[in-house]
Amino acid sequence: MDFEIDDELKTSMVAKTFFCFSDKTRRINYKGGMMGCFKCCMSKERLSKKSLKKSIKEYHDARTLASFANISFKTDSSRKRYIAEEIRKIGKGNISADIFTFRDLTTATKNFNHENLIGEGGFGRVYKGIIQKTNQVVAVKQLDRNGFQGNREFLVEVLMLSLLHHPNLVSLVGYCADGDQRILVYEYMINGSLEDHLLELSPDKKPLDWNTRMKIAEGAARGLEYLHESANPPVIYRDFKASNVLLDENFNPKLSDFGLAKLGPTGDKTHVSTRVMGTYGYCAPEYALTGQLTAKSDVYSFGVVFLELITGRRVIDNSRQTEEQNLVSWATPLFKDRRKFKLMADPLLQGNYPLKGLYQALAVAAMCLQEEASTRPLMSDVVTALEFLAVRNDAAEERAVDDDDIKKPCPDSDSD
Repeated sequence: MDFEIDDELKTSMVAKTFFCFSDKTRRINYKGGMMGCFKCCMSKERLSKKSLKKSIKEYHDARTLASFANISFKTDSSRKRYIAEEIRKIGKGNISADIFTFRDLTTATKNFNHENLIGEGGFGRVYKGIIQKTNQVVAVKQLDRNGFQGNREFLVEVLMLSLLHHPNLVSLVGYCADGDQRILVYEYMINGSLEDHLLELSPDKKPLDWNTRMKIAEGAARGLEYLHESANPPVIYRDFKASNVLLDENFNPKLSDFGLAKLGPTGDKTHVSTRVMGTYGYCAPEYALTGQLTAKSDVYSFGVVFLELITGRRVIDNSRQTEEQNLVSWATPLFKDRRKFKLMADPLLQGNYPLKGLYQALAVAAMCLQEEASTRPLMSDVVTALEFLAVRNDAAEERAVDDDDIKKPCPDSDSD
């Protein structure tokens, strides 16, 4: 059953893009009259892009992408170049990533020196390195041979990032599959992950300001929108979380780690049935319970990360009081009471945010977190709302605005 949302959220400009349907049914008409509610904030550039025809390369890449929907591996295969051969066979000549030898990457990382270590987890370790031939600075992810990611996840990531190209997806420079080594080489993202700048900040890092948070949310949403609505067949990311959103020198976000990505349903299919994977707290409830995966599962995960951006809280924080340990459970009752909206803003912002912007951001997060998948918006709708928010959050609105200003109606689309 969906949770209730305070009427003030519904009156905000961005909220109206999500509440143009009956309160009784709470159903969104994505293909019909829904877009009429966007005319005050819809980008003409986005509309024109949707009318462009796919290039020949996109056509071939789509066929290649569809060809590995049912990848399987011989677990007893010990052939040295088995993975590389699979990549060439399935990629059908469309794989642009370089093939590195283990020696190349040993040299690049100074023998995987601990001083070059920039991250680690259940998947393995990530090192900063320099490719000797090109002098390019890269991030080298050496997968743990006994860890979570296996051959299938490795192959999926190589193929996905070789065939899918978008400014908000991290670029794969190359890979190494020598022997039992499984190493991925990415473009180097100098500002690390969103998690590094949002949760448990080190003393030398300043908290992200409101505008930067909205910019990151918009860019990450565009990455998911591309996967869901431009890739053919569509791709479900399945592991959207703060640590998988990487930031460049200008804090532009890029999605990384595609090992768990799945091709979405096609034809008359409504979902993909699969083993439940992902990170606790970020998984949509229907996916966690049934294993039925849809693009709306990613929308829920986005809502969780967006709530982390707004609140500065971890999705699961066992150091807090019991009723505050689960971020979504803590936020759900607060969505019902406008008097408590300010309590949801990250204290590190110190009030430096537009109150109207906070209300509108909460409206987007609340809709993405609806328990019933069908009532969540499409990522293209989320992008439209966040695009508007990111544009509005200029210096003039840095401080919280007066409560009365929130009740102003959406301006007419014909006015400047």
